[in-house]
Amino acid sequence: MFANIGPWQLLIILVIVLAIFGTKRLSTLGSDLGKSVKGFRSAMNEAEETKEQLDDSSDADFDNTPVEENRDKTDV
Repeated sequence: MFANIGPWQLLIILVIVLAIFGTKRLSTLGSDLGKSVKGFRSAMNEAEETKEQLDDSSDADFDNTPVEENRDKTDV
């Protein structure tokens, strides 16, 4: 679909975008986009660290639950 777009067409699109939004608005959009990407990456890193911590933690032992322990004591 976009394979036929050449450098001249991209330049025309850039000029139109600059005329519509202006340079100040585009720089603001660029910085906001950068902050969003940075926040997304940090959230992904936090999620991976949390997953690793959960994977490293030992699982609970459900072989003898308190109810089964009480039954064993009363059976004796």
